[in-house]
Amino acid sequence: MMDSLGPQEWTAIMLSLRVALVATLAALPVAIWIAYILARKSFPGRQVLNGIVHLPLVLPPVVTGYLLLVLFGQQGPIGAPLYNLFGVSFSFRWTGAALAAAIMAFPLMVRAIRLGFEAVDAGLEDAAATLGASRWRVMGTVTLPLVLPGILAGAILGFAKALGEFGATITFVAAIPGQTQTIPTAIYGLLQVPGEEPAVLGLVIVSVVLAMGALLVSEWLARRMARKVGR
Repeated sequence: MMDSLGPQEWTAIMLSLRVALVATLAALPVAIWIAYILARKSFPGRQVLNGIVHLPLVLPPVVTGYLLLVLFGQQGPIGAPLYNLFGVSFSFRWTGAALAAAIMAFPLMVRAIRLGFEAVDAGLEDAAATLGASRWRVMGTVTLPLVLPGILAGAILGFAKALGEFGATITFVAAIPGQTQTIPTAIYGLLQVPGEEPAVLGLVIVSVVLAMGALLVSEWLARRMARKVGR
């Protein structure tokens, strides 16, 4: 079935990997920060922030894509200044696909990393602080190393979600072959063409293998984190 994949399909596969990687790397620092705030801080509006973070999970992806188009289009309140001042454009470009994928993957990343922060024994942090370590040193030498499996699990889950993102992507950047066409949008396009079932099946197999690999690695990291916490 892999022989049925042509240059256009392989381009979609490589673009999907590129989009998912950029989306994950861009969203990860913000996800760590938000996860830490939700896990450790108490402030007015905390539940509102939690709701906003998880909104992409409950909104139809097409709605998320439309909102991105309104906000980050070349005439949008965010997209217009970016384009006019810096020449940066997201709509109908692969960078827009990465932005849409990052938004859709963000809640899963925050959730996994937040669980990692909540699993850390605060007594270890307090002990480091009493020995004279600053707050940033405690974070860098105690907290983050203990949360690292959760961070990695969140990153992998986010990568898998970004790899399979469809609704927000096709609404925001369409499915332009060689530019914004990812694996899901390529499958959708091929389904509209009679006789392309072998190519569709090949892309489906690639998608399943990539997603399953990411999930297996994520589960392995989650079990490892649970064993560390249980010690």
